[in-house]
Amino acid sequence: MFTALANLNARIRSNKVLDYFCSTHFWGPASNFGIPLAAIADIKKDPEIISGQMTGALVIYSAVFMRYSMAVTPQNYLLFACHFVNECSQLTQGYRYLQYHKWGGREIAQKAKEAAGEAAGKAEDSVTKAVSNIKSSAGTN
Repeated sequence: MFTALANLNARIRSNKVLDYFCSTHFWGPASNFGIPLAAIADIKKDPEIISGQMTGALVIYSAVFMRYSMAVTPQNYLLFACHFVNECSQLTQGYRYLQYHKWGGREIAQKAKEAAGEAAGKAEDSVTKAVSNIKSSAGTN
C-alpha cells in the first residue's frame, strides 16, 4: 500500500501542473478568495453594517500578505492577486464606512428616507382620491 501511494505521489510531483495544483501555493489562496468575494458582495449592502475596525484590520492584513506573496520563493502570484482584490474591496468598504459614519452620509440617507416616506404618503392620498372619484362617477360607494 505504501509503495502504491509513493508511486502516485511521484507521478503527481513529476507533472508540473498537478504538482502546483496539489500544493499550498494553490490551495492557500484559492481557499482565501472567500474574503474578497464576501467584501465585493457587501458593496451593495447598507453602509450601516460596515465595521470600521474589521475593515481597517483587513486592509492591513491584505497589504502585509501582498508583500509576503512576493517575498516567498517562488513568488505566489495567486496569493498576490487574492490580497490585491481584497485590498481594493476593503479600501472601498473603508471609504463607504467613512462616508456614512464620519462625512454626513447618515444624515443624507435619513433625509432621503423621510422624503421617500412623504412622497409615498402623497402618492397614497392621490390614489385614494382617484379611487373615490371613480367610485362616485360610477355611482357606487
